[in-house]
Amino acid sequence: MKFCNYLRQRRELLGLAQKEIADAISVDVPMYSRYERGQRPLKEEYIPIIASKLNVDGSELRKMWIADKVLSVVNTEKDATDILNIVCENINDSIQ
Repeated sequence: MKFCNYLRQRRELLGLAQKEIADAISVDVPMYSRYERGQRPLKEEYIPIIASKLNVDGSELRKMWIADKVLSVVNTEKDATDILNIVCENINDSIQ
């Protein structure tokens, strides 16, 4: 699930208005709406605040945010799976 869709679905599940999240991160509702629609990238500094409002683990939410950023880089590449496999190999090599 895309990060922006997760934010919207979780907020709606909790019965929160966009205004409640927007106020928590000190942005106006139209800007927060852009985050939920994936039209603007969410600032990393907002993740812990939003995680708290949505009652989710901040590190898990951050992982979803990073995964979404990676997806935005490779999603139009015809060899996206191969590219991501190379990334995984490089990560595994750096861990060992």
